[in-house]
Amino acid sequence: MGLLLCDRRRVYGAYLWTFVEDQTVAPTNNFAEQLVRQGVLWRKISFGTQSERGARYVERILTVCATCRLQNRSIIEYLRHACQNHLTGRSAPNLVVNL
Repeated sequence: MGLLLCDRRRVYGAYLWTFVEDQTVAPTNNFAEQLVRQGVLWRKISFGTQSERGARYVERILTVCATCRLQNRSIIEYLRHACQNHLTGRSAPNLVVNL
């Protein structure tokens, strides 16, 4: 197991201190951790899902929620448009907005 760690350090070692040389690289991954926090808390409270279909639903709805929050968009409005489009046979509204 120790050899594996050494191998990884040899391969990725140059990237370990990138944040020191490049001011645009954050020294932590707090932003990414904050994005997945809602999903982690939900899973702990609800004990997760019991089916593959449920797991797909949760990952998709949490992705929509996180993306809408990052874009300061209404989650309810997006979901309303998505449901309307589905009922009328149109494709879902674009989740990614060009900023």
